[in-house]
Amino acid sequence: MNPHRRPVSIALRAGVLVWFWAAIGVAQAAAPAPAPEPAPTPAAAAAPATDPVAAQASSDAPPADFKTLDQEVQGVKKDVIELNKDLFVLEENLLFPANTQVAVYLSMDVGTFFALDSVTIKIDNKEVANYLYTAREVSALLKGGVQRIYLGNQKVGKHEIVAFFVGKGPHGIDYRRGAALTFDKGIGAKYVELKITDHVPKHQPEFVIKDWE
Repeated sequence: MNPHRRPVSIALRAGVLVWFWAAIGVAQAAAPAPAPEPAPTPAAAAAPATDPVAAQASSDAPPADFKTLDQEVQGVKKDVIELNKDLFVLEENLLFPANTQVAVYLSMDVGTFFALDSVTIKIDNKEVANYLYTAREVSALLKGGVQRIYLGNQKVGKHEIVAFFVGKGPHGIDYRRGAALTFDKGIGAKYVELKITDHVPKHQPEFVIKDWE
């Protein structure tokens, strides 16, 4: 073994150790010192513990941004509904101007002598409406509802309207009856009512067409 190589090896190891510890010292000097924890103030010390139920309710509540967005969406929906109504009225005014408009309505005051199934309407011998009723619709009419069964255009002058009513009469017998009316269409909208009532003295249904002057 070479006696001169051992002192060199020991010197290298000593140098490495010096460099290692010097590097650790530099790193520790460069690292920021931990900030001291602030002492609790008297107000914080006296504050009661947070209620877990209230904290849960607060966390479940939607943020204010979502509430504002939901309100805006609801406002837009309302505006769209109002716009649709205005467009519907405008469309009717364009398609059925007042100087040619004729509207026919149906009402009922029955329940004992007639059960309505369908209604057919002819104006000047031309069929303009044919409606088949559901039980729900008949129930609504019996509760005082009024149905607009026809809306169209007719020129100024005299016209004849004929309505045919089909349903069940007394004792469940098939029933078909008609009613007619001649009306004068002038300048302005014209309204006609088909009215079904119970004729108690005769134990029969009665069908009437009324001209709304």
